[in-house]
Amino acid sequence: MSSDAIRVEMSGPVGTVTLDRAEKHNAFDDALIADLTDAFERLGDDSAVRVVVLAGEGRSFSAGADLGWMARMADYSDAENLDDARKLAGMMRALNEMPKPTVARVHGAAIGGGVGLVAACDIAIASERAVFCLSEVRLGLIPAVISPYVVEAIGARAARRYFQTAERFDAATAQRLGLVHEVVKDKALDGGVEEIVEMLLRNGPAAMAAAKDLIRRVSAGPVDEAMIGDTAQRIADIRATDEGREGVGAFLEKRDPAWRTTKTGS
Repeated sequence: MSSDAIRVEMSGPVGTVTLDRAEKHNAFDDALIADLTDAFERLGDDSAVRVVVLAGEGRSFSAGADLGWMARMADYSDAENLDDARKLAGMMRALNEMPKPTVARVHGAAIGGGVGLVAACDIAIASERAVFCLSEVRLGLIPAVISPYVVEAIGARAARRYFQTAERFDAATAQRLGLVHEVVKDKALDGGVEEIVEMLLRNGPAAMAAAKDLIRRVSAGPVDEAMIGDTAQRIADIRATDEGREGVGAFLEKRDPAWRTTKTGS
């Protein structure tokens, strides 16, 4: 699928969602938010899709909120403003909870909501020239709907600084904070993303989805009897699945499991 705001392209089992508002530095407006939400939900539901890559066209990954869209919102009623905010929050949640591994390909600037997109992806690979900024307070606003994902990525202590200073920070700092996992040379960005994608395609699709759900569960509560019982039940359940039996059997028989593929599907 494609629209004026995004492109969705398939290469074998890999779906790439590209923000396609280069002239606006891929800034969010209501149309982009709706298109991204639809794309994330469709890719999440498509059993043929194994990995999703999120990228940006042009010089920036995403400059956050479109100023024209924000100007229109100034005339919204309280109910309209809340509905608009909920749509943005829903888009972020759809990305964060997608049952497929997600990889952010970050180049240029990631500002405001663009940082939220990076944080909501499972893995982020950034060009050494990428820059980041949580700029909302400069506009008298706060990074509200992206905060669950950004704070989870960088921690509350770092958020206390960057949410309030609105300072720009480079890719090396983003990696140190935990916002991105790897920083590579500009020319190596596509290769770095490809390497991660190929790693993911070696793994059981259902197991990766279950691993994402497991992370959400164990990060949400104390290690008590309920947690111990839940994790024991999860491993018992997945061992009994077709994928679990195939994976263990393939390992013991020294062969590739049935799901093993490449980006091109071969």
